[in-house]
Amino acid sequence: MRTIAVKWMGVDSSSMGFRIVGLLGSPLAGGNTAKLLDQALLGARDAGCEVERIDVGDLVFRPCREIFYCREHGTCAMKDDMIPLFRTFAELDSLIVATPVMTMGIPGALKSFMDRFQVFFMAKYMRNSPLVPEEKRAHRRGLYIGIAGMNVPYVFDGAKLTMKAFFSIIDVEYWDELLTRDMDTIRDITTRPDIMDEAYRKGFRLGELLFEKDP
Repeated sequence: MRTIAVKWMGVDSSSMGFRIVGLLGSPLAGGNTAKLLDQALLGARDAGCEVERIDVGDLVFRPCREIFYCREHGTCAMKDDMIPLFRTFAELDSLIVATPVMTMGIPGALKSFMDRFQVFFMAKYMRNSPLVPEEKRAHRRGLYIGIAGMNVPYVFDGAKLTMKAFFSIIDVEYWDELLTRDMDTIRDITTRPDIMDEAYRKGFRLGELLFEKDP
């Protein structure tokens, strides 16, 4: 089992051209969710992709204020850390979002991050002019990695609905998921190499699929 704990990994982009972004919704940069995300990103990198990890907890931004500047413009009126990320999310080839469940949903900071993508919603649904380039829309896939403390069958329902809506808004297919409940008992995800290895395999497959797409 291989483990990484860095925020940026990459290969020579001139040799491949595919980029996978990992979005960490946990406030713990080195916690269980982050460890699973890093494993998935390692898999994607080993498949030949350039990978980047973005920690929502490191960003300085405000929640959406419904100014509606984005109704007519391809960006937001609030100038903060979100502005350059809109381009990042328009240009990525696939996405991994990793987050714990909090109060039967996703953490507040991650939800506020996603809400700022009204910029994409308005472009896609109001102006019929998606921000994602047409050549990328067909192959953008999303992997959702979730952990939850409780061991109940419905614990991921709220988070999955939010994740699917977010993916749809930014033109990413909800492709696969890795959901681990009962973390209150497991506590340390590294004691479950089967789950760590599964995160790696799913990340590798996500990257591998980009090279299998039609030219």
